[in-house]
Amino acid sequence: MNMFIAQCKAELLRSLRNKKVAIFSIGVPMLFYLIFTNSAGGDAGMGGTLWKTYYLMSMTAFGLLSISINTLGVRMSRERAQGWVRCLHVTPLPSGAYVGAKIVSMSVVNAAIIAVMFLAGGLIKGVQLSLAQWVGCGLWLLIGSLTFLALGTLVGIVKKAEFAQVIASLLQIGLSLIGGLWMPVDAMPPMMKAIAVWTPSYNFGNGTWSLIAGHLPEWTSLTVLAAYLIVFVLLSSYLAKKQEAV
Repeated sequence: MNMFIAQCKAELLRSLRNKKVAIFSIGVPMLFYLIFTNSAGGDAGMGGTLWKTYYLMSMTAFGLLSISINTLGVRMSRERAQGWVRCLHVTPLPSGAYVGAKIVSMSVVNAAIIAVMFLAGGLIKGVQLSLAQWVGCGLWLLIGSLTFLALGTLVGIVKKAEFAQVIASLLQIGLSLIGGLWMPVDAMPPMMKAIAVWTPSYNFGNGTWSLIAGHLPEWTSLTVLAAYLIVFVLLSSYLAKKQEAV
């Protein structure tokens, strides 16, 4: 257990020292949030609430999705290509602790991203929610991000870091776009809307959109996120074992 905790601390320090984490997980979503709430009018109505509140949740979800897929996935792929994972196999570190430590450390970073985005929304744009709504949205986003962390570990199976970067970027952009994090799903054509409701990104954001509108998250959103989480975990575990066997 002490070794696992030490590994978690090491992974967390690496993440905090990485400037790209702050830029792409907080800076970019924050910039998008300020631009689109200013241009569209933050007090406009959307989804049973104000646009500035709705889009705050969208951009927070986008930031978590980005760091979970892009940062985690590419880092794991790079370490795998450099032989770091093979080196860990000859240490006393328990099997699975490598991935587990990354998940724990990235979850801590995700919690920090949620806090920063929520503070910015409240202090800069005047977003007002009840304590229960703030806490509920934060917990939903933190727990729901596990699905995308699992997807990040799947991207990390790719042996070539350059190829992993391309895959991660496509997933990040594609899921954010089709999932309604960049623009509301209601503004999409019917075919795209029909596809969106089955994506993990839409259901990730939809839980918070329901909460800020005064409703509990839909069971469909929870079920879809859980199903994707199980699939990503099983698939990444299988491929990782297969790679090790080879």
